[in-house]
Amino acid sequence: MNPLEALRDALANLAAHKLRSSLTMLGMIFGVGAVIAMLSIGGGAEKQALEMIERMGLHNILVRTKNLKKDELEEIRKKSLGVSQRDARAILEAVPGVELAAPRVEIDAYKIMASGTKSEAKVLGVSHLQGELSHLRLARGRFVDPLDERSHAQVAVIGPDVARDLFGYREALGEQLKINDVWFEVVGVLARGSSEDSFQGVSLGTTATEIYVPFTTAIRKFDRDPLQSPLDEIIVRLDRDESPGVIAAAVHSLIDRLHAGARDFELVVPEQLLEQSRRTQRLFNIVMGCIAGISLLVGGIGIMNIMLASVLERTREIGIRRAVGARRVDIKLQFMIESFSISLLGGVAGIVMGVGIARIVAAAAGWPTVVTAISILLSTGVSVVVGLVSGIYPAVAAAELDPIDALRYE
Repeated sequence: MNPLEALRDALANLAAHKLRSSLTMLGMIFGVGAVIAMLSIGGGAEKQALEMIERMGLHNILVRTKNLKKDELEEIRKKSLGVSQRDARAILEAVPGVELAAPRVEIDAYKIMASGTKSEAKVLGVSHLQGELSHLRLARGRFVDPLDERSHAQVAVIGPDVARDLFGYREALGEQLKINDVWFEVVGVLARGSSEDSFQGVSLGTTATEIYVPFTTAIRKFDRDPLQSPLDEIIVRLDRDESPGVIAAAVHSLIDRLHAGARDFELVVPEQLLEQSRRTQRLFNIVMGCIAGISLLVGGIGIMNIMLASVLERTREIGIRRAVGARRVDIKLQFMIESFSISLLGGVAGIVMGVGIARIVAAAAGWPTVVTAISILLSTGVSVVVGLVSGIYPAVAAAELDPIDALRYE
C-alpha cells in the first residue's frame, strides 16, 4: 500500500465515523486555536509597544511635572519653581551624553473654534524639535520651525481629527483657528498615527486630536496657574552610544539639586518601559503556551485513545489484510496516516478558530492583532507532530497482531 492509498482509506474511515472523529479533533482545534490567538495578540501587543516607544523615543528621557494636590504644591513652590527652561538648559550643559532637550507645555484651552465649529482638542506648546523627537509625520504643510519660536509666531500644526472637526473636508492649510482668545494660522496637518493615548501607565496623548503651537507663543500668549510648573515636560535625547539608565540617574540627581529636593518631577525612561513590556509579554506567552500545550497534550491523548479503539474494532480487517500479503509496515503506515489526518484536519480547523478569536479580540477590545505565517506554521507543525507521536503506539500495536489470532477475533 502506498501513502496515497493509505491517506484515501484514512479519510474514508474518518468520514464513516464523523462524530467520533470530530470529538477527537477538539483537543487539536483548541490547542492550535490557542497558539494562533496567543501569538497574534502577542504580536499585536509588541507592535503597539514599539509604536508607543517610537513616539517617546527609545533613546529619549522624559522629565515630567508630577501631578500633586494643591496643598502639596503650595508647600513645594516655596522651594522649587517646578520643571522649567532652566532645567532644560542645565541638562544640556551639565550632563554628558545629552544631545537635545526640548520643552513642552500644555495649554488650558477652554475654547477652540474655526468657521463656527468647535473642537475638544488638546493644545500643546512645543519646540521645533518635537516632530523629530517624537517621530511625528506630516500629511501636509510644515512643522513649527526655529523662526516661529523666536518670533512667538501664532501658527499651529493640527491633527487629522482636528482638521476634520474644524474644517470638514476642505483644505485646512492657511485657515485660521481660535484658541481661547488667540488666533492661529494652520501651517501643517499631521498624518494619522497611533490611536493609543497611554503606554505602561504613561500618558502619551493622541496626535490625531492634538494641536501644536510654538512653546514660546504658548508661554507668552496664555495664562497659567502660578502654582503650576512653567513646563509640563522636557524631552531629552541622548547620544546613540549612551545608556539611558545611567544618564537618567545623572539627570535625576541634577534636577533634584535644582529643585532643592522637592519631588515635583518624575522621569520616564522609554527603554525601561519597553523592557518591562517585553517581560510582561514573555510571561503572557509562557502562560498561554502552557495552556495551549495542555490542550495539544489532551488532543494527543484523545487521538491515541481513539486509534487504539480503532485497532480493536478493525482487528479482523487487519488479520485479513495480513493474510493476503500486507506487511507490518503497511499496517503501521495505515494507522499512522490516519492519526496524521486527524491532527492535520484539527490543525486546519484550529487555525480558522485562532484567526477568528484574534479578529474578535481586535474588534471588541480595540487591541491590534498580527497573524503571521510563522505562527500558522508553528501551530500546524506542532499539531502534526503530536498526532504522529500519538499514532505510533496504536500503529505498532496493530502491526504486531498475529494474523491467525486476528482472523479468529470476533
